Amino acid sequence: MSILRFDDLKAVPWKNGLGVTREIAVEPVGASMNDFLWRVSIADVDTASPFSTFPGIDRTIVLLEGDGFTMTLDGEREHALTTPLAPFDFPGEARVDVTLSGGATRDFNLMVRRGVRHGRVDVIRGPVAATVAEGAVLLYVARGEARVDGQTCREGDSVIGPHHLELPHGATALIVMIGEI
Repeated sequence: MSILRFDDLKAVPWKNGLGVTREIAVEPVGASMNDFLWRVSIADVDTASPFSTFPGIDRTIVLLEGDGFTMTLDGEREHALTTPLAPFDFPGEARVDVTLSGGATRDFNLMVRRGVRHGRVDVIRGPVAATVAEGAVLLYVARGEARVDGQTCREGDSVIGPHHLELPHGATALIVMIGEI
C-alpha cells in the first residue's frame, strides 16, 4: 500500500492546455495521454473552458468541491454536475462545454480505455469498516479521515491497492474499480 498526498501531486496542463490536472495514478506507469489503459486525476475547473477530448475512452467525473457546472455534451445533452460525490459517466470523444454554476470547482476523474478495461467509481460513506472489493486499484479520501490498511489518511489522500477501509461517521471515500474486458 502506498499513500499519495494531494499536496505532493504535480499540477500539469490539460491535454488541450485550458485547465490544470493532477495525475494520481496511471496504468501502465509512465503512460502518456495517448496510450494509458486507465488514469485517475484531480482537475481544477475555474473557467468555462471546454474539456479535452479522449476518443475511445470512457470517462467518469465526480464533483469534489465548489458549486459545480453544467456540462453540454456534443451541443445537445446537458448534465448538471452540481451534486458533490455523485459520479457521472460520459464518452471521452464527446465535445464537452461547461458553464460554471459559481466559482472554481475541483473534480475527480477516471478515464478507462474502452474495449480493453472497464471501470467505475464507487462512493462509500461512513460509518463503515470493510474489506475493499477485489478489483479496487485506488481509494481517494473525499471527506474527513479514513484508516486504510491500518494507516490514517486525510481528506485528499489517495491509496494505491487498498485492502481494508474504516470510515467514521461523516467521512466519504471514492473507490476506483478496474476490470479486464
